[in-house]
Amino acid sequence: MSKITFYAFAVLSLCTQTVHAQEKKTAAEKTYTIPFQLTDRNNLSVQAILNNKDTVQLMFHTAADDVTLTEDAVKRLSTIVFAGADSVKSWGGADNTSRFSKSNLLQIGAQSWNHVEIWENKNSGPHTDGKFGPNLFENKVIEIDFDKKLITVSAALPVKVKNYEKLKLTFERSMMFVEASCTIGNNTFSNKFLIHSGYSGGILFDDKFSNENKLADQLKIIDEKQLKDSYGNVLKTKKAILPVLIIGNEKLTDVPVGFFDGAIGRQKMSVMGGDILKRFNIVIDAQREYIYLKANKLKKTDYTNV
Repeated sequence: MSKITFYAFAVLSLCTQTVHAQEKKTAAEKTYTIPFQLTDRNNLSVQAILNNKDTVQLMFHTAADDVTLTEDAVKRLSTIVFAGADSVKSWGGADNTSRFSKSNLLQIGAQSWNHVEIWENKNSGPHTDGKFGPNLFENKVIEIDFDKKLITVSAALPVKVKNYEKLKLTFERSMMFVEASCTIGNNTFSNKFLIHSGYSGGILFDDKFSNENKLADQLKIIDEKQLKDSYGNVLKTKKAILPVLIIGNEKLTDVPVGFFDGAIGRQKMSVMGGDILKRFNIVIDAQREYIYLKANKLKKTDYTNV
């Protein structure tokens, strides 16, 4: 081999190694993980840092599209400056007034977001100071692994989804819905459910579905409970046990379900909460068109008395 040929080969080899290194770096930048704790109320709690100083625990809320902090959390934080207040509508159906803070720096794990607007409200999941939603991961794949307690955000679907069941998602106003079936005796009722990791319980039925199918007459009521939304509005529910819930090919038995007790039509959507979601490792595609589910080691654990 001549000196010129050897030199050209060495340069080509070096360039190839550099390209491969850059590709690996780019791939690593496209995928990152966020550890979470699964609280005793079935919420995903993530540590975050605000404005390089204030450390908070935020709930990952799959049905939210704002970053919020509770009034109690705000009192102990030093970097939140409010710019004004505006009216907002909450789960309880009431109009509320909320203060907002503009242009904050939010850091979760190795990722950070500039110019984040933060809203103040009264409540979040127990042991958390506020919440954030999947809009922070817009156009990214979101994986929630309850076995490893990791949220993974990436540009492409992981190879392992070939071992998961693929279900169609309905994506409306930044909210994700999946269809499931309820079996009571010889009857099966299908409905779409909001994927709501902020709700601690199992299933919460919308008023129209529960009334049309006379679920209150078919299910034994075992308890009554009061819930509070983010702004403190009280919602009264009745609790029952659903014999069978079918999600894709997976069957869950003796599932706790709730109905709102109050004005007919207030609860306009059915909800699938944390006590169901935690039983599956979950992958949501970047376009929010499909959800991939695989039952995990929590599938057969007792339901939480919430």
